[in-house]
Amino acid sequence: MEHRITCPLCEAMCGLRVTVQAGTAGAVRGNPDDVWSRGHLCPKGASLQQIHHDPDRLRQPLVRTRSGAHVEVSWDDALAEAEAVLRPVLDRHGAAAVSVYIGNPVAHNLGLETYVGALVGMAGAAGMPAYYTPGTVDQWPLNVVSALLFGGMWNAPIPDLDRTDHLMMLGANPSASQGSMLSAPDIMGRLAAIRERGGTVVVIDPRRTQTARRASEWVPVLPGTDALLLFAILHTLVEQHRLRPPPHLDDMVTGLDDVIALAARFPPERVEAATGVSAGTIRRLAAGLADADRPVLYSRIGACTQEFGTLATWLVFVLNVALGSVDRAGGALFPKAPVWSPMFMKPPDQTGPGWQFGRFRSRVRGAPEVLGQFPVSCLAEEIDTPGDGQIRGLVTVAGNPAVSAPGARRLDAALGGLDAMISVDNWLNETTRHAHVVLPGLSPLERPHCDDLYWMYAIASCVKWSDPVLAPPAGRPQEWEIMLRLAGALLGTPLPDVDVPAMDDMYTQGIIYTACQAADTPLFGRDPEEVFAALRGRGPERMIDLGVRVGPWGDDLGRRPGGLTLEEVRRHPDGLRLGELEGGRLNEVLTTPSGRIELMHPLLAADIPRLLARIDRTVDGLALTSRRHLRSNNSWLHNVAGLMRGKDRCTMLINPTDAARLGVTDGHLVDVCTTEGSIRVVAEVTDEMMAGVVSLPHGWGHGVDGTRLDVANAHPGANTNMLNPAVLIDVPSNTQVVNGVPCWVAPVSVGAD
Repeated sequence: MEHRITCPLCEAMCGLRVTVQAGTAGAVRGNPDDVWSRGHLCPKGASLQQIHHDPDRLRQPLVRTRSGAHVEVSWDDALAEAEAVLRPVLDRHGAAAVSVYIGNPVAHNLGLETYVGALVGMAGAAGMPAYYTPGTVDQWPLNVVSALLFGGMWNAPIPDLDRTDHLMMLGANPSASQGSMLSAPDIMGRLAAIRERGGTVVVIDPRRTQTARRASEWVPVLPGTDALLLFAILHTLVEQHRLRPPPHLDDMVTGLDDVIALAARFPPERVEAATGVSAGTIRRLAAGLADADRPVLYSRIGACTQEFGTLATWLVFVLNVALGSVDRAGGALFPKAPVWSPMFMKPPDQTGPGWQFGRFRSRVRGAPEVLGQFPVSCLAEEIDTPGDGQIRGLVTVAGNPAVSAPGARRLDAALGGLDAMISVDNWLNETTRHAHVVLPGLSPLERPHCDDLYWMYAIASCVKWSDPVLAPPAGRPQEWEIMLRLAGALLGTPLPDVDVPAMDDMYTQGIIYTACQAADTPLFGRDPEEVFAALRGRGPERMIDLGVRVGPWGDDLGRRPGGLTLEEVRRHPDGLRLGELEGGRLNEVLTTPSGRIELMHPLLAADIPRLLARIDRTVDGLALTSRRHLRSNNSWLHNVAGLMRGKDRCTMLINPTDAARLGVTDGHLVDVCTTEGSIRVVAEVTDEMMAGVVSLPHGWGHGVDGTRLDVANAHPGANTNMLNPAVLIDVPSNTQVVNGVPCWVAPVSVGAD
């Protein structure tokens, strides 16, 4: 039997066909009839059946014994043990002593994505001061800039790939990521199409990635200096009178003149030494943008996770505005998401016009909150530093911060000292090995799936629903039910006694009530009771039914006869394609206090002196950058045998000039050191790295005692977050710096190999 589903592993959202025989998942192929991806498939999607059949994937809960070993127990016993370890912490210290860590896989799991808010929201209501996510290790600058410039933290325009004639990308490598905050099937094919129709693709990156190899031009830049380069490009455009008058942006932009005034301090000659990009090249890059009919700039993780990630991300949008590219075909357009999500509305704790930052601070470091979060590296010190407010209990949800968080060595040690740790996870990994209780979820083939957030960054408006391919074993709770149990426990109910259906109703009603009071939602002004009564199903299905029905093509809960409902969407296993990218949407999408694109903000202006100081700073040693691979997804696909074939991918890339100077030999071990620590790894000498920069992959560091990851442990690699300093952050966004970290490299003697 063949099932048609959407791949839940990344933002590309490709349609798949999965063959099932006698209850066993077999071949996974691209679905040529999928209205979105038309048969496109990557190695990750093809591995879904291997993930499902992984013998190390947890099917039963685990409880940690006094000896430290984890043993399988029944669900009743697991819930009882979770209550036994969590309740004393809550009774003695309150919810202020408990925190939550949410991992990246949550965004690709319908049950967790729609219901982790119940856990976080109710924990916050009970007194939890903050929670932690990898957002401050990847995308937070984009969320901050989106909130300030456009009014919503998940609301930003994307490049119109199919119509642009000049694309400039900074810190983006879609050949590995398949697109980040830019959902497009076969994105590399679309980049090739730009060149085939006579356009230009410029990649600015310290490494000549596979994406850069297929571009029109690769421009190497020293990591952490993208903001200097972008300011110099803006300076050049102004100097040469090449800015485009944007008539369609008349009366829709504020602050552009203020940014132009700042750019006067960044001429190309002043920044060329700091960036590694010559003044002549900077002027040529500016001319290329000015000469194009439909230019657009796009940046992603590499530009975010650096010392000036917020300024770099901001200046990408400033240049798109200055070139007249925003809200214009071939430029930067705002997608229309067909499914409304509660994530799209301004959080209720953000009162008043605009967005507020620094409303409270972390206990130990005094770090100001940004969008409700502290840097993820604060988690370790909040656990291991005694005093009022010390974190003594932690819930981790589909996350592995012992590998993915900077300052990982300290965090790994701190996790072992918690009084209560409960993990919702499918593997016993480097983080969950510390948990007192591990509650496993379902495999990707055992749960339904529907994307909502990523259609906010998609090149077309589609909606797809996937039913489970395989029925989960009897008695297995779904992840959203586990979230509600944990939320109820934090509110005071013993975890085994939580009334899940009642909690589900309370959570859904709370979201509806909040949305009906918020002017930036399609429910504003509606009667919450009538909205709730109109919905169908339970759990995530009810939430998606709400999102579809109040979305642009929905039936508006009965007010728009013939509009979409989840029931109608399910009748189309290949999905529904509802619309294409289009301009002319600014009045519809902007939710800033002025109703315009607000290019200047005190938070951004305050960081300019720090950027100016970077120009004359002497760089000591080499600059360390991070990278990822097409056959990997952070740390959580390293236990898939089919994805781990081939040569060792956990190597340190180094330019031949640097290798010769340091005595580093290809294929031999080197010690890499930073102020945070040191690791030993194999060197790979290659001219794909610019001189002065080395690269290590993210997500490795397996082979740790107490884990059950046979494949990953056979390919342990080295944990680069042992090197990334906990205190090195991009100030405006609280984002950890993992690109441009000063490091020192030395060869290991042959006898020590």
